[in-house]
Amino acid sequence: RSFRSGFVAMGSGKPRGVNAARKLRTVRRQQRWAQKRYKKAHLGTQFKCNPFGGSSHCKGIVLEKIGIEAKQPNSAIRKCVRAQLIKNGKKIAAFVPRDGCLNFIDENDEVLIAGFGRKGHAVGDIPGVRFKVVKVSGVALLALYREKKEKPRS
Repeated sequence: RSFRSGFVAMGSGKPRGVNAARKLRTVRRQQRWAQKRYKKAHLGTQFKCNPFGGSSHCKGIVLEKIGIEAKQPNSAIRKCVRAQLIKNGKKIAAFVPRDGCLNFIDENDEVLIAGFGRKGHAVGDIPGVRFKVVKVSGVALLALYREKKEKPRS
């Protein structure tokens, strides 16, 4: 309860003195680790755990084409590729969007892979797939799909 302006009743739970700045700062520094976003940004696990190593896109070499069955109640085979990332050699599964786009991708092609839009979570009914294919041998998959460009002969 405050009786007059500027007066605060005892038991507010935080130091309020003129010399309290250091105490406030150190307590805040410790408490910030309880915040999920702060911890994620400052622990450094995004460099270790994330296959991309903290970056937004990554290039990889296609190892094989795979079909992943959709989760219940849907029934479909989602077309994906297994790719090995060039920067660190990690193997990941990446979804190939749009109808028939798997035909533009061959084994040993270089593909550009991006996240799937949920910051490291699988999307929709595709279990365990956190990435999608954006480009194939330097050409956008959407341009190939719309027949704006052709895939270069390698």
